[in-house]
Amino acid sequence: MNVTIEDSCIGCGACESICDAVFHVEDKAEVNSSNIAGNEDCVKEAAGACPVSAIIVG
Repeated sequence: MNVTIEDSCIGCGACESICDAVFHVEDKAEVNSSNIAGNEDCVKEAAGACPVSAIIVG
């Protein structure tokens, strides 16, 4: 699974609150790629919850 954050990210923190093993937010969300394996369900949930659809899961 490949996860990227688009420039439209507003840093709201929703993704981190849903899946803090993978996402970290300061000014903009960042992805800890080494933790994606085993956390695919919460990554997808976080992507769906993003208010600006900035999380791209491929």
